[in-house]
Amino acid sequence: MKKIVRVPCPPPKGKQLLQGLAGAIAEAGPQGLAGALGPQGLAGIAGAIGALGPEGLAGALGPQGLAGIAGAIGALGPEGLAGALGPQGLAGIAGAIGALGPEGLAGALGPQGLAGIAGAIGALGPEGLAGALGPQGLAGLAGAIGAAGLAGPAGPAGPAGATGAAGPAGPAGPAGATGVAGPAGPAGATGAAGPAGATGAAGPAGATGAAGPAGAAGPAGATGATGPAGPAGGVLGFADFFALMPPDNAATVAPDTDVSFPQDGPISGTAITRINASSFNLATIGTYQVLFQVGVNEPGQLILTLNGADLAYTVVGRATGTSQIVGMALVQTTVINSVLTVRNPAGNAAALTITPLAGGTRPVSAHLVVTQIA
Repeated sequence: MKKIVRVPCPPPKGKQLLQGLAGAIAEAGPQGLAGALGPQGLAGIAGAIGALGPEGLAGALGPQGLAGIAGAIGALGPEGLAGALGPQGLAGIAGAIGALGPEGLAGALGPQGLAGIAGAIGALGPEGLAGALGPQGLAGLAGAIGAAGLAGPAGPAGPAGATGAAGPAGPAGPAGATGVAGPAGPAGATGAAGPAGATGAAGPAGATGAAGPAGAAGPAGATGATGPAGPAGGVLGFADFFALMPPDNAATVAPDTDVSFPQDGPISGTAITRINASSFNLATIGTYQVLFQVGVNEPGQLILTLNGADLAYTVVGRATGTSQIVGMALVQTTVINSVLTVRNPAGNAAALTITPLAGGTRPVSAHLVVTQIA
């Protein structure tokens, strides 16, 4: 409900009226119906603003009058009827959606709040259904056996049962020890003679008997013709010196180094003997036939030396492959106790590997055979 307040008009300048007493505010009447909205009038043309006149002189203030008594506020008129609502205007076209702005940085996590007060314990729910029976537990340990009770009186003997079927025969037991042989029985009668056996092989001839006494010398025969002369010379001595690989000649034989023949084969006497593993003594002045053979891995050469000097005519060698190097020559000595060796010649590039186990699993031999023929 609206309340109308009447505001007193200010007194004109130059006259100060006495202020009246305010009247009592009347009770607001009932609100009237809203009137219909009238048509909006056309806007009038604004008039020209007139020129500002000169300001007049302020009049002298008169004495202030006594305040008059305010008149009573009139009754509030009925509220007019509300006008009809005009038609709703067309909805405007929705504006274009703006571009999505960049995502802001995540703010720092705030401090964790205090834990809330625990709520009251709810009422006890209904009892649940009984669960399935669990598996049976392990049997407990057997209790101690109690003391035996007193024996009761013997009952009467029952009737004899029927004889059961015979069980299967058990396995044969081990044979007993052989008993002591009994005394020999009396000899039987001699049987008939068997047929004669085949003739045996002839036995070995017996030892020659002692020679009988010499008979009387016969008369001298006629002299025979002289036979042809036999060949001069013959073998005066021999020696065989050898090595087995392995274990002999384990290291390679460098240039200007002698091959070792550390083991002795057949030797006829003292004319051809060993000095050490690789040097040999020819005791007498003469001619010697020398044969040597050595299996090696690399292309190389071997030569005979006499008293440290190379015998150039005795060089033998091979260019490729792995096989024996074999040489044979006649060596003449001019002084007693000459020294003979088999050497890898000085100036050669390769050290020679004496082949072990060539062609199989047996140690392979190398030989130096010396024969004195004159």
